Formats: sequence, structure tokens, C-alpha cells
Amino acid sequence: MTEIDVTAPVVSCGIAADAVETAAHHAVRHVVFVREQRVFVDSDRDAHDVAGGTYKILGLCAGIPAGAVRLFPLDPADPHGEWQGDRLAVLPEFRSKRLGGPLTHFAVATAAAHGGRRMIAHVQVANRLFFRRMGWNELGAPELYLGLPHVLMDIDLTAVDVTVRPS
Repeated sequence: MTEIDVTAPVVSCGIAADAVETAAHHAVRHVVFVREQRVFVDSDRDAHDVAGGTYKILGLCAGIPAGAVRLFPLDPADPHGEWQGDRLAVLPEFRSKRLGGPLTHFAVATAAAHGGRRMIAHVQVANRLFFRRMGWNELGAPELYLGLPHVLMDIDLTAVDVTVRPS
């Protein structure tokens, strides 16, 4: 018999589909990267946020916007090549709800479903074990990225079990 924890909140992830979901995606990132971590002074938005081909993923916990990640092909003319995932953020009050894994898996599955062959990410050093457990590989020693120690990591999208079929 399989037991299910009915007290655990339902976690879901999807591509931001409208202005409200996109605003929620950006709000999560702002709280984490501007207010909490102070990686950016006023905003973490950049050219990738307005570029075509960038996917903004929103993670919900019991229907509440709680996490975000974005991804994009490194060469917009070649979505079947390399992708980058970045700006993975989970609001502090939801970090115990295990939303980071589903967000990361959904981002990887999205890139794979769009024909990508490899995804890279600059991962904060404190999170590299989390990514290794999800099948990512370290590509060298930690380096400063956005002023903080990060390690470049990648995952082979052709070897990913794509159980999530994003649109």
C-alpha cells in the first residue's frame, strides 16, 4: 500500500501563460535576487526577459506563486542546440516544500521537449549538490558569477527522462 501525505501542499509548475503569471514570476525573482540575496540593486531583469524564445516558468505551491526559473536557447536561431537555465528562485517561506526540484525538472523537460541537446546553468556553490542529485555535472572549479561563487554545470537533454510534457 502506498501512503500519500494529504497534508503536503500540491506543487505545480508551468510556463507563464499571461501577464498575471509573468508578473508573479518576476515578483518571485525580485524577492529572492533583489531583496533577499541582494545580487541585483533594483531589478534582476535583463535582455533575456524581453527576448523571444525565453520561457518563464512559474512554480505554485497550493495555488500560490512560490517559485520561478527561466530558460532560453543560447542561440535563438538554433533551439536544438544548447540552452541555459537561470534565475531559479523559491520564496523563503516555501523552501521546505521541495519546489526547487519540480522547477528544475520542468525547465529541463521544457528544453528537451523543444529539441535542446544540452542545458547549462551557473549554480550557486551552496546548491551544487542539489543539482548533482538531479543528474547535472560540474564543469570546473567555482568562479565568480554576478559577484557570487558559482559553478558551471550541465545536463545532457538527450538522456533526460521527459515525463513532463510541456507545451
